[in-house]
Amino acid sequence: MKPTLTYLFLTFLRIGATSWGGFMVLISMIQKKVVEKDGNLEANVIMEGISLASVLPGPMAVNVVSFVGYRLGGWTGAFVSVVAVLLPSFLLMLALSHLYFLYGNIPAMSHFFSGILPAVAAIIISVAVNLGEKSIKDLPQIVIAIASAVLIFFSKSYLTTLTILVGSGIFGYIFYYKPAPAQTLPEQGTSEIRASRKQYWLLIPVAALVLLFVFINKSPGIHLHKTILLTFSGMSLSQFGGGYVIIPTMQKIVVDGMKWLSDKEFVDAVAMGQITPGPIFVSATFIGYKLAGFWGALNATISIFFPTAILTVFCAKFFNKISSSALVTAIFKGLRPAIIGMIASAALTILWNNGLSIFTIAIFALALLTIMRFKIDPVYVIPVAGIIGILIL
Repeated sequence: MKPTLTYLFLTFLRIGATSWGGFMVLISMIQKKVVEKDGNLEANVIMEGISLASVLPGPMAVNVVSFVGYRLGGWTGAFVSVVAVLLPSFLLMLALSHLYFLYGNIPAMSHFFSGILPAVAAIIISVAVNLGEKSIKDLPQIVIAIASAVLIFFSKSYLTTLTILVGSGIFGYIFYYKPAPAQTLPEQGTSEIRASRKQYWLLIPVAALVLLFVFINKSPGIHLHKTILLTFSGMSLSQFGGGYVIIPTMQKIVVDGMKWLSDKEFVDAVAMGQITPGPIFVSATFIGYKLAGFWGALNATISIFFPTAILTVFCAKFFNKISSSALVTAIFKGLRPAIIGMIASAALTILWNNGLSIFTIAIFALALLTIMRFKIDPVYVIPVAGIIGILIL
């Protein structure tokens, strides 16, 4: 039987509330619940979703949820699944943001985040190392990763980030591209095409509302919400490689460019994104809350998650062509080391802005050791680091 929308909502609500630890934890929980326990999908479908999400921009975990929801319940299933999996993280981040702006200047709160931030940097470094071991295979990729890390660390321009991404993608195409033999793809049936077109018509009212919102610019409040929508949807649609890739880009835009946050507020937002069960992209909720309260938080959250979730559903029908493309494979061989360099640079920036004190270095080293050597889940490392900050500082 086709799963009901109630099943999808409750299933992904539970997964969203308990997926502490990031992308692979969430995927594992989908595998155990939807595939192994309930038998609603085959394991290879989950792998298809992961492969598709890896070549699309935005938060990979939410994109996989969108893919699974679409396979189980069409467009409506995808929408319900994404809303359900984000709801716990959104509500928790909303509460943390409210408390932060009420009590952020209290010494205990500052000490808590002084302990958390080097631990966050350690987690980001561990992610960069793990990705590097899997993705960096030769000397040109090593050079790209190092150059990317150095340039992003010292540059304060978002244009630098875009230049690195475009340049590394072009390098990957030139250096690694080998045309694959042409393959004939099976044609879609007429009824399937008609059904597909019928589903796409459902997006027209949504697109009309978005366009109306974008072009109405009479009041300062509407202008601010328009800016939030365009900024966060643009960030989401331009970021490849998962959650940690958004950190340097978001910092360039909201701190250096828009001046929406201070350096301290930004790293605190990243830290709070780490201690929620959802993807680190949920840091956008914090930024939106500071700018325009609840509605700003909701706008920023929708803008950063839903554009790529919709894109994932559109691309689901063409999965085989996208994932097996020799061109896409070559471009990503250039992009991945650049992205890894950006991730490492984000950790270095957090450490630098937090101050390289003995305490910061010690917490960073201990967190890195426990995560990489003893494989301790980051969800335990972060609050412990915060408590140490309260007790020692």
